[in-house]
Amino acid sequence: MSGNIVMQGDGDIATVILRAPDRLNALNMTMWDELRRVFEGLDADGSWRCIVIRGHGDKAFAAGADIADFEANRSSVEKARAYGEVFHGGLHAVANCRHPVVAQIQGACVGGGLELACCCDIRICGESSRFGVPVNRLGLVMAYPEMRALVDLVGKAAALEIVLEGRVFGAGEAREKGLVNRIVADDRVGAEALATAERIAAGAPLVARWHKRFANRLMDPRPLSAAELDEGFACFGTEDFQIGYKAFLAKEKPDFKGR
Repeated sequence: MSGNIVMQGDGDIATVILRAPDRLNALNMTMWDELRRVFEGLDADGSWRCIVIRGHGDKAFAAGADIADFEANRSSVEKARAYGEVFHGGLHAVANCRHPVVAQIQGACVGGGLELACCCDIRICGESSRFGVPVNRLGLVMAYPEMRALVDLVGKAAALEIVLEGRVFGAGEAREKGLVNRIVADDRVGAEALATAERIAAGAPLVARWHKRFANRLMDPRPLSAAELDEGFACFGTEDFQIGYKAFLAKEKPDFKGR
């Protein structure tokens, strides 16, 4: 089976499923490109308020890249460069999606799967989930785009430990390293990811997008411009601000419009 990317919508929450059950949801070149197109479409649609990404079934979020795909698409520098453009395009689309993205991690989350999870905003895993980037056993590297996401998330020391040892480790250690935000019982991962998405979706969507952009910008060491600093006051000119504070005073649930 070649595998595919499935997108399902429920109200203002979208779920993206990595579907390659015959190989623990390992992604091939076609799936990385499909992932890019799906996330670019979600990003362009302002009606979404949160996105959940997960693997098909409960055995794996994604067991890395599909090694069976290497001979056709990564067996030379030239082929690998072309593959890398597609691979990095998929990661970039997830990382730069304006909507908050929650990774629902069950089972194996290794190699390219872990690199994909690092591009999400919140990561929730089960107690038996496993993590690692054992690419040193394949004689290949994490290139700059993948390494950047890992270093930003866990820091240089932990990132080097992960890639130099190539060790696969458990959920507790992943939480200690900062790879995941939350660990729950295996049979509660889906419910917890959905509850998280619902809490995000209940908030003002413009605010969620601003917060995501602000956090990403603060990873850049360049000084903030006057225009960027002034953007922190833009929310006061939105309809959602009027709805939010008036609902609070009236002790009512706000019905945000995204305007």
